[in-house]
Amino acid sequence: MISQEAMKSFRLFRNPFIDDIQKDGDIYMSDEHRYIEAAMLDAARHGGFLAIIGEVGSGKSVMRRKVIEQLKRDGDMLVIYPQTIDKTRLTAGSICDAIVYDISSEKAKVKLEDKSRQVQRLLLDRAKSGYRACLIIEEAHDLSVQTLKFLKRFYELEDGYRKLLGIVLIGQTELKEMFDEAQHVDMREVIRRVQVAEIQGLNGHLRDYLSVKFKRIGAKLEDVFAEEAFEALSRRLTSTGRDGKTKVSHAYPLLVNNYVARALNLACDWGEAKVTADIVEAI
Repeated sequence: MISQEAMKSFRLFRNPFIDDIQKDGDIYMSDEHRYIEAAMLDAARHGGFLAIIGEVGSGKSVMRRKVIEQLKRDGDMLVIYPQTIDKTRLTAGSICDAIVYDISSEKAKVKLEDKSRQVQRLLLDRAKSGYRACLIIEEAHDLSVQTLKFLKRFYELEDGYRKLLGIVLIGQTELKEMFDEAQHVDMREVIRRVQVAEIQGLNGHLRDYLSVKFKRIGAKLEDVFAEEAFEALSRRLTSTGRDGKTKVSHAYPLLVNNYVARALNLACDWGEAKVTADIVEAI
């Protein structure tokens, strides 16, 4: 959290990282983020099976919100978004319930066989009426192996050659491990069908990202940061991989926001006019 003293010192009238997304223009989109967005939209619109994987604070939920808003604007997309808070308890039956609730005004059947028939009928009816449907599940790393297997059955629902349901899973890095066939041979039918896309860190784009955040509150980045601070921040948010050679970026939005807040507070404490490389190295 940026202190009140730091806010005054740098003439920031709003915190650039709190309630920071009100419209699409507030979202920083690198080329990689645009690829992730395009992959999600393609899977939703054309019956794909996609898993989006990212670290905590990498922007997964922001991407999900952006994509859902775009799908709503399409006019012919039906978005199914299960509301079960504890995703470890999400089952084939509860997914059926979510589909019924989100694409119709019908009451979900009680027995699983009846639910399954109801879901197939509703999806087929909506497809014949010109609608497309997409199931989006967040916190998918909490799904059980059994539920992930059941998703293949939903994915296989078809009208001739046309898929009736696109599926987009969004989860943390544990989900990537679940799609490792060497560890989960029993899931090979699912693993060989799902496309995996991973959100990487912002290294190389830190300046552009922060520029968006500060511009929306009426502040100029060059009035707050010395030029060398960006390279220092990039170094602080980069580690060496297990092989001792590969560089791994941890410059995810949430972590970047936290580091910048700490740097602003320290710069204020030191009486500095700008955040410098020395300040970044000291936090």
